[in-house]
Amino acid sequence: MGDLLITGGLVLGPDGPLVADVLVSRGMIVAVGGDLDAPGAAILDGSGCWVGPGFVDLHVHFREPGQTHKEDIATGSAAAVAGGYTAVVTMPNTDPAIDRVEVARYVEGRGREVGLLDVRAAGCLTIGRAGRELAPLAALWGAGVRVFSDDGDTVEDAALMRRAMQALAPLGAVVSQHAIDPRLAEGGHMHDGAVAARLGIGGIPAEAEVRIVARDIDLVRETGARYHLQHASTAEAVELVGAAKAEGLPVTAEATPHHLAFTEDDLESLDPSFKMMPPLRTAGDAAALRAGLRDGVIDVVATDHAPHTPEEKLRPFTETPNGVIGSEWAAAVVNTVVSLDMAAFFDRMSVAPARIGQIPGHGQLVALGNPANLVIFDPDAESRPTTTRSRSHNAPYLGRTWRGMVRYTVFDGGISYSATGSAP
Repeated sequence: MGDLLITGGLVLGPDGPLVADVLVSRGMIVAVGGDLDAPGAAILDGSGCWVGPGFVDLHVHFREPGQTHKEDIATGSAAAVAGGYTAVVTMPNTDPAIDRVEVARYVEGRGREVGLLDVRAAGCLTIGRAGRELAPLAALWGAGVRVFSDDGDTVEDAALMRRAMQALAPLGAVVSQHAIDPRLAEGGHMHDGAVAARLGIGGIPAEAEVRIVARDIDLVRETGARYHLQHASTAEAVELVGAAKAEGLPVTAEATPHHLAFTEDDLESLDPSFKMMPPLRTAGDAAALRAGLRDGVIDVVATDHAPHTPEEKLRPFTETPNGVIGSEWAAAVVNTVVSLDMAAFFDRMSVAPARIGQIPGHGQLVALGNPANLVIFDPDAESRPTTTRSRSHNAPYLGRTWRGMVRYTVFDGGISYSATGSAP
């Protein structure tokens, strides 16, 4: 692996942003300063760009094993590095589910084989994600799993969730909840609001999220478990998370780019690219999520990158599956609709998710001796994406103009993505 010299970027270091060069050698940052000289190093022009820790995504679906016709770890990784990511946590709703050590090891081993970024596996909370019996949580923890979720389904049984929290709290593991009451959501395909009423389509009320979040926070208060709310979608959930944080409870939350950028009004045309779970909600909900992300009540941006085949997404709206892809454009969407300053941007996209997911070597500011997992992001460049590196194309972001572009992604000291197309 040759040396890399990133020149002239605005670098986010421990003392704040400064214009500097960054020299990378053998996977590490070996110098940060002005006018660095590195004969033989590959030059990456950082002029006009932010240089910071590579993005970390706590919530992706790479569909391997079992659904590789939608995505696999190679294509998912390619999409993620194009979005500036150097680490991701893959959800366990695979086939077979990640409820055994050998499946977790398979997923992470495939990530190492592909070699574009750090792929971590989330483990199931319950066997088969069926919500009846706890998965072997201690064994999965021993194999390196740090995040546990039945994502795609909610752990509806409060007693079972309590037992999971009691088992995971002493370990320091994260209970990551897909918080949607399945009984309240039954028969719903979009937010239970004005658009659903006009279209005559079953709705999913905000209470479906709020009820589960409130119950789970009560269980956190009792057990002390670390709790992470996936894809928050309602203003009420943001309020609950904020109150839990004020109380000192170990509660964190994520917002997706699509819940930040879009609302129920985007479903007027019944475009299946806007069908996801939880559904897009009101303009007030989206505004509350953006405010929560700015003030830190919402800790991280997570994509919930969820590929589906074109055939699936061409079904009638009430039959098409939930989910959209978004790894490639998340940073640009956040930069466009939330307008965070540089430090907050990298905190929500890199530092906080690496900390919550307990992923060493990532989310570290640019400093001498830190691992070279970096992104060079141009916050002012405009792009209008029309295609994707993902195997699937179910994206509401295509054909729209966004502000911000990943120029390069550096993983383990090597170029894993270049906007010029000269890297893998």
